[in-house]
Amino acid sequence: MEDWMENARMIVDSARAIVPADGDLSRVRAARGKGIDRAMVAKAGELGLFLMRVPEEAGGLGLGMREACELMQVLGGGLTPEPIGSKIMAAALLGEAFPEEATTGAKVMVTAWQDDAASLRFEGGASDGRLHGVKIAVPDDADFFAVLTGAGVAVVARDAPGVTITAADTLDGGRIAMLRLENVAAELVPCPQAAAVIQDAVLMHSAYLLGLSDRAFNITLDYLKVREQFGRPIGSFQALQHRATEIKIRIELLRAAVMATAARFDTGADIASRARDADRCKLRAAETAMLVAREAVQMHGAMGITDEADIGLFVRRAMTDANLFGAPIAVRARLARTLEDAA
Repeated sequence: MEDWMENARMIVDSARAIVPADGDLSRVRAARGKGIDRAMVAKAGELGLFLMRVPEEAGGLGLGMREACELMQVLGGGLTPEPIGSKIMAAALLGEAFPEEATTGAKVMVTAWQDDAASLRFEGGASDGRLHGVKIAVPDDADFFAVLTGAGVAVVARDAPGVTITAADTLDGGRIAMLRLENVAAELVPCPQAAAVIQDAVLMHSAYLLGLSDRAFNITLDYLKVREQFGRPIGSFQALQHRATEIKIRIELLRAAVMATAARFDTGADIASRARDADRCKLRAAETAMLVAREAVQMHGAMGITDEADIGLFVRRAMTDANLFGAPIAVRARLARTLEDAA
């Protein structure tokens, strides 16, 4: 067994403190509309999850993308609402400057990096040593933000002078915010690894969508086995078997793409290849998640979109999270430009 496999096994086992092995979603259902569960963030801090992408020489665990993607699949399968991926990203950007209280989970720090919805641009927001402008798609309810700009990354408190937060409800019961910065004092830490960290985050989010899709598909399969029509389980109908097979193939192709890309990231892919492959995985993950969501609603009937049915939670999360790091149409355009530039 390779070292990363043993590391991944231990990470997945520890993540069971956050995601119940029996698939119970009562905590997720209860958390809707209530913001971040800080006790769960503290638990993740105790497990050291936030430091997994920080190099060992900077006080982190120094784990690779294969371990990170295995963790994100578990979190996606459990619909974990806490912004653990954003915290891992913040720690990777800040390294030794990642605050101790964020490391332990006593305080919540998330990343504020994205300049616009259609791209992965992060360079805006800093001039003359102060922060200006807007960062979008920021998880709400955090205590601190790791604000990423072209001049570096800065730790900014939620209540710092010049910070305005505009939050909105999302379809899945969460909240997402826009961070407006007006002449905010900041100590910018140089961050030469910024582009690579964003590409890592895109791939980790693809793994989260993989876990979500896999679990939603298995819930749907279980339903096909028990729901009867004309005196037979509806899963015995060939038309539904063909559609289920198509979904299974799409999920396994996504799994192969995510883990192969993670392996290339771990073994030193160049920055252009990383950008291309991360976008390929994100596009495939978003389209697979939406395919699974559509088919789950079709096969469950109207109950597939209700709050009372577990599958309804997966459908709503898929519709929300498929658009993070760029909606599929934006990622497709971004990928086309990358391939044209490389031709």
